[in-house]
Order: sequence, then C-alpha cells, then structure tokens
Amino acid sequence: MSFFTTDFNAFLKDLAKNNNKDWFDANRKRYEKSVKEPFAAFVGEMIKRVNKVDPRVRIGPKEAIFRINRDIRFAKDKTPYKTSVSAIISPAGRKDHGIPGIYFELGPEKVAIYGGAYMPEKEALFAIREKIMSNRKKFKSLYEDKTFKKLFGSIQGEVNKVIPPDFKEAAKKEPLIANKQFYWGAELPAKTVIDPKLADILMTHYKAMRPLNEFMLG
Repeated sequence: MSFFTTDFNAFLKDLAKNNNKDWFDANRKRYEKSVKEPFAAFVGEMIKRVNKVDPRVRIGPKEAIFRINRDIRFAKDKTPYKTSVSAIISPAGRKDHGIPGIYFELGPEKVAIYGGAYMPEKEALFAIREKIMSNRKKFKSLYEDKTFKKLFGSIQGEVNKVIPPDFKEAAKKEPLIANKQFYWGAELPAKTVIDPKLADILMTHYKAMRPLNEFMLG
C-alpha cells in the first residue's frame, strides 16, 4: 500500500508556483489531505519499523517531523513555505541534529535519505573523533562496506582547518577525523514517493547506515 497519491507531489509543485500565505490558506484542506496527514502516517510507520531495530527510538511523529514553514528571519528568500516535507527519526528526533538517525525528505524534485551526525555539539564531536582515533580500522571497515558504498558513496561533511593537537597525528592516517560533520546521503527519483515499497526502501538504507550510526553514538 502506498501512503501517498500523485497529488502529494502535485500539491508541492503548485505550492512552489504559489508560495504565499493566501494561496496556502485557500488550499489548506488539500495540503492536509494530500500531504500533512499521509506524511504523518508514513512517519509513524517508519518509527515503528526503526523501533524494532533500535528500541531507544520512542518518539512520536510530531517529534520527528519538521514544520513546512520556513524560518525566514535571516534569509534572503522570503517565501514562507518549504516545497518538500522532511523528518528525522532518532532517539532525540528533530530536537538534536547531532544524534545519528535517519533523515528523509520527500518532494517533487527527489526522495532524499541521510544519516550520520549532521551537527554534533562540541563534546559529541570530540567523542566521535576519539572513537575514530581509537578504532581507526573498524571505522574504515564500516565506511568501506560494499552495501554502504553502493547506497551512499562516502562520508561527507565540513572539515575543520585547525583541529585539536590530540588528533593531528591520527588525522594523517584517517583524514576524516578533521571533519566537524559526519553524514552521508542518497537521492532517489521523486516518483519513488508513490512506490508501495517506499518504507521498505528507506529501511534498506537505514539498516545499511546503522553500523556507522551506532559507531557515532557509541
């Protein structure tokens, strides 16, 4: 069973052309029926599936789903709404982007799936670097895993130009220690959103990334 109809992406395409409050208010019922409600149901299903693999994940859809309203306070682009919907399923949900989990974004341009520690706090970053330094071979075996590489390619993230002295020697052997972000992603065609196996597809990606997620959490 597909959680979404073709109007899911059709609505978001129309929103991109009419990104203003008046149009959104006039089409709110369509948004709730075609986008908001089915997405909440889908996120609920994903949480149940992830919980079976990781019992630490005990959040509800509201704790995972990001608002469709954009934060335009400091943005040059003042359009009020996002033209895709997204959620992050982890023990902390959207409250902490530094805790590894599965982030996914559905929209008319793509279905995107991400994992890892996107914005780890200073202490968490230090802990990740220490873990890598102490378990360099294990870390390398995880990001060189065939399934991981096939689905995600490699670990991404911004790199610190200057890193603490404790990690300088280790960074020569494992350059990823210099990262201040550790994430990975995959993009699928937008039509994937109406695939009845969408949840299965996301879980395949989640299971492939989980060993690295666990490494980061550990």
